[in-house]
Amino acid sequence: MKKLLCCILSLLAVKMYGQELYVFSEPASNLPANSISVKITDHFVISDNIYNRFSHRLMPQVQFGISKKFMFNIGGTFANMHTPDFRYESVRFYAKYRFLSKDDIHKHFRMAAFLDASATKAPFHYDEITLMGDKSGIEAGIIATQLWNKFALSGAISHTQVLDKSRNDKVIYVPTRLYQSINYSLSGGYLLFPKEYTDYKQTNLNLYAELLGEQSLDSKKYCLDLAPAIQLIFNSNTKLNLGYRFQVSGNMNRMTNNSWQVSFERTFLNALKKRK
Repeated sequence: MKKLLCCILSLLAVKMYGQELYVFSEPASNLPANSISVKITDHFVISDNIYNRFSHRLMPQVQFGISKKFMFNIGGTFANMHTPDFRYESVRFYAKYRFLSKDDIHKHFRMAAFLDASATKAPFHYDEITLMGDKSGIEAGIIATQLWNKFALSGAISHTQVLDKSRNDKVIYVPTRLYQSINYSLSGGYLLFPKEYTDYKQTNLNLYAELLGEQSLDSKKYCLDLAPAIQLIFNSNTKLNLGYRFQVSGNMNRMTNNSWQVSFERTFLNALKKRK
């Protein structure tokens, strides 16, 4: 009976907080404790600025909900965005610690700190700094998320340092390479369906809009993107996401000013719980 109750509560948590499972950013909430999630993401552009062709990045990852406060994930990327052929590109580690929770009925406020690290084989291209396969580096930041009934609003700010060997050599690069940035995001999510819950097997439809920005600390270069997305959640444990990201302002040299992202994720609740 106790195990069944824990499982039901975990399922309800996934349903209740579905509207803060953002497509392009992370909320302050974590993966349910003792759970494992397997996710595959494909990020693609219709025409990149190197080869002027369709290119994409496949990003598999495994997430571990160690406790209600701590989670981490390990992933990699395979892509042809920086190379003429599709190949292994990078490995990535992400960890998040939720240090503040103020929960109430149908609403909560949470804050978390995160650390992101990536090592890539991709050539050094473009001004934009991302750790999802484009650059090797480390990022640290803070996230705050507020949930009100069917609407969730989340904001994050972080600092990124690129750890590339060219940073310490004496070569003068033209154009000048950028190695550090401030990244920020503002994300909103709304649970459109179902209007009322009668069964945990009901399909969720969530709508999202996210502002994603980056400001270089090496120069005055920046970019600001808008990313609308839709999300379907099946049986409270399976997510299908589709999002489109496009630039609204900026002066950075980037791979592209617009891209698509589709992802599929399956969560296994209580997969890490010890069996008696």
